[in-house]
Order: sequence, then structure tokens, then C-alpha cells
Amino acid sequence: MPRTPTCVLSDSSPARLAGGHAVDRFVEIGSFTKVLTGTALMRMAAAGLLDVDDPVELWLPAAPRTGITLRHLAEHTSGLPRLPPGTGGRDPYAAFDGDALRRLLGRLDGVVVRPPGEQEEYSNLGYAVLGAALAGAAGAPYGELLAEHVLRPLGVHEVSARPEPGRRLLAPGFLSRERRPWTMDGAILPAGGLWATPRAVGELLVRLVIERRLGDPAPSWQSAGALLWHNGATRHASVFAGAMTDGRWVVVHRLGGRPEETDQAGVDILRGAGSGSS
Repeated sequence: MPRTPTCVLSDSSPARLAGGHAVDRFVEIGSFTKVLTGTALMRMAAAGLLDVDDPVELWLPAAPRTGITLRHLAEHTSGLPRLPPGTGGRDPYAAFDGDALRRLLGRLDGVVVRPPGEQEEYSNLGYAVLGAALAGAAGAPYGELLAEHVLRPLGVHEVSARPEPGRRLLAPGFLSRERRPWTMDGAILPAGGLWATPRAVGELLVRLVIERRLGDPAPSWQSAGALLWHNGATRHASVFAGAMTDGRWVVVHRLGGRPEETDQAGVDILRGAGSGSS
């Protein structure tokens, strides 16, 4: 991956940068956002603000009774499809705003593709619904509840839905012009719309999974044997963050390139085979 702007952080070495990446600029983290949304769910449950087995309609009154619980949404067993209906085009989530989500909630029983709890199926739509339910339970916007229940308790500050343009780092395009990112600060935000510095992603990984400052890791994390991990990908950026039970961890963020290569780079580093992958 020598020509792809890349940032690698790990337990055993300082940040390694290649191709003009930066450790202190805000980058898109895509579905790594789900880790924070799931952590907010568990923190709010611990505080007695909700129960993880609450039905969706308890906190989203527009939703009919579907049998979907907050736990189903967090564990990707809600039966909802991967994407909101009508998603597509060059900026697929641009039209999926709060009004669009409210309209969809009113017919949620017609959107479910299988009974809740029956089968795991990764769903961005599910996490958009989960984020809205958390906001309903908290009586506050998603960004505020995330700061109160997750970011401030962890002491992590470089996370934002709308970072200042001058602090953003985007993939280079034609004539080195920055490539335009997707619009993801609407209803899809809790599923994949946050920005963070690579440094902040490393802090989140260590404090949530290694140090466990907020308790056991949320059900949002993916597991493979001794590895807890999550990744994320947008149009022109991808991230992999993973930690082993023995304390080894790695974060790889890339601007451009294939997301699968970002994941593989992270796994290779954890296996001790990726020392030259950046």
C-alpha cells in the first residue's frame, strides 16, 4: 500500500504515516461509529435510562409493534435490511434525513425482512434506528448523549459529526484536489457518520477494549477468536481497529484504496507479519 495515504498506530510503535496522512486531522471513520453508538446504549442502560431489551416503539412512538428490541438493533439481529430503502447514487445517504427516518419508522413493520432475533444481518439502517431510539430515551440529540455517556467519561475529545473543514483530511483526487465525502450527518450518523482523528480512534480502542474503562465491550464489537475488532468504510476512506486479549492492538486508517486491504493490513500487523504494510 505504498501510495495510499495511510496511518498506522499500534501498541508497540508510535504512529507510522505514509503518503501524506496525519494523526491529528479528522478523518471519516465510517462504521466504527457503531462502536460508540453501542457503547452509549450499554452506558445508558447501566444508568437506568433504558433497558437493552426495550421494544423500539417505547422510545420511538411512531414505530409500530415489530418485536424489535434495542438489543436486536445493537447485535444486528433486528431483521432490518442493510440499507434504508431508496439509498443509492453518488451520495447515497444525502436524502436520509430526520424526516425520512420518521416516515420510515411509521411503516417499519413493512421494512423488516425476517423475524427479529432469528438471524444476524449487518444493518446500517438498524443502527440509524438505534441512534434515534437512544436520542428519544435521553431526550437529547445523538451528539449530546454520545458526549455525555461515552466521550467525556473516556476523556476522548477528537470526535465530531461536523469537524471544521480546515481540520479534515480527505482522500486526494484529480490534481490533488480533495475528494468530496458522502453526506452522513443526518439520520445515518449513528451508523457511520462520525469523524475522528486516528489518534482518537486509538484512544477509543485502548480505553474501551484493553482498559475497559466503561465495563465490558458493547455488543457492537465483532469477534474472531481472541480478537475484538471493528472496521469502517466510506466512499474514500477506511479504518480497521482491533485488539487481542493479550493486550496487542492496532489501528489502520487509509484514504482511498480498497477497504479489504485496510482490514488485512490490520490483521497482518497483529499477526506480526505486517511491519512494512504502511
